[in-house]
Amino acid sequence: MNFDSSSSSSDEIYDYMLLDFIEENRQQQVIEDTLKYVVNTAVQQQEGQGSKPERKKRIVVPRDREGAHDRLFADYFSDHPLYGEDKFRRRFRMRKPLFMKIVNKLIVTDRFFQQHPDATMRLGASTIQKCTAAMRMLAYGCAADQVDEYLKLGPSTAKECLTHFVDEVIREFSTEYLCKPTSEDLVRLLRQGEERGFPGMMGSIDCMHWEWKNCPAGWKGMYQGRSKRATVILEAVASWDLWIWHAFFGTPGTCNDINFLQRSLVFDDVLNGRAPQVHFTVNGSTYNQGYYLTDGIYPKWATFISAITAPQTPRQRLFTIKQESIRKDVERAFGVLRARFAIIRQPALAWSIELLWKIVMACIIMHNMIVEDERDNYPNHWDPREFSIEQPENLPGSSRRGSTTFTVTPGRYLYLNLTPMMATRVDLRDREINTSLKNDLVEHIWAKFVSTYVSNST
Repeated sequence: MNFDSSSSSSDEIYDYMLLDFIEENRQQQVIEDTLKYVVNTAVQQQEGQGSKPERKKRIVVPRDREGAHDRLFADYFSDHPLYGEDKFRRRFRMRKPLFMKIVNKLIVTDRFFQQHPDATMRLGASTIQKCTAAMRMLAYGCAADQVDEYLKLGPSTAKECLTHFVDEVIREFSTEYLCKPTSEDLVRLLRQGEERGFPGMMGSIDCMHWEWKNCPAGWKGMYQGRSKRATVILEAVASWDLWIWHAFFGTPGTCNDINFLQRSLVFDDVLNGRAPQVHFTVNGSTYNQGYYLTDGIYPKWATFISAITAPQTPRQRLFTIKQESIRKDVERAFGVLRARFAIIRQPALAWSIELLWKIVMACIIMHNMIVEDERDNYPNHWDPREFSIEQPENLPGSSRRGSTTFTVTPGRYLYLNLTPMMATRVDLRDREINTSLKNDLVEHIWAKFVSTYVSNST
């Protein structure tokens, strides 16, 4: 055995271990010296600066709220305003008396819109400043800090104005301006539908999408449809004067008009027996339910009448022309709603679906208020006082006696069990009634408008 070779290898290993130990000690010493230097330098700098560093002061913007109120009042609300009624109507989307009706109601019902002094006894923003800020954000779809330059309201205050404004509009005006049609309303709607060639028509129904820009990332899959953008759906029923009778909002954009219908409450009153009962006659046939005009995606139910996809005969072509033109009522209502309130036309910036719902409902309520206020200027206006009597054909000596082909009776009762509700549900979805009613409407429209159609064709 060679002991010399083993002894030399052991010495080499020992030398390596000793050198590693020395190197580690040297590195540790360097680290400790560096830390001591950094700590000592920081302590010396703090001692040189004296006491603790001062806290950053809050930046206060000296806004002239009183001057902004005076300018706003002089521009629009004084006896001799700088901007006339036309400019007020354009910028506030409604006439001044209607806007002041909303303002005066909010002063009484919500303390936020009342003017109170702050801790320094300085009065806060006035009521018309707060309401104008909310209306500018709804009408122009602008950001919260954009109203600061003219109204002198900070972004947080402007957002609070918008939230309180839509809350109070819904609370105070929804029962009058976003309600189901009464018996009088149905008589008026059915009479207008009969004049336009569709006896039994109660309006047109359709859906629109509102893009949701700030949809939470976790909800994107639920709200993102084929457009690859997150949207929320609004379903509405509108009449010829653009009044919106039904609005259902909040369904994710992945739904279409068919599966959206399964969630809608448009037939809720009918199923529960609370809706007025409609009977009408067309082409010699009697039907017990009114109907809505729809586009082709809706199912073939008794309460939906769509156009004929590929009309072959002159009768079918005339029916399709009339149906497509009258069905545009709801499309026009959507267009006017978006034009009046740009916040709905632009992608939604809110983070909460609840706030989106409040904004949409408040805009629809104010839209209906504007329609009521300005309906007398429409070229095809019908005076609602003509329909104050529920059944005008029953009035003795009336020139309208026997001229109508429909009757409207009040709601019967609230169903106490499931059997009558299911029977009504089956009647609503009857495809045979849909086919029969459409055929009768084709013949009725041909008999009513054939002369006009022939003259236009030639």
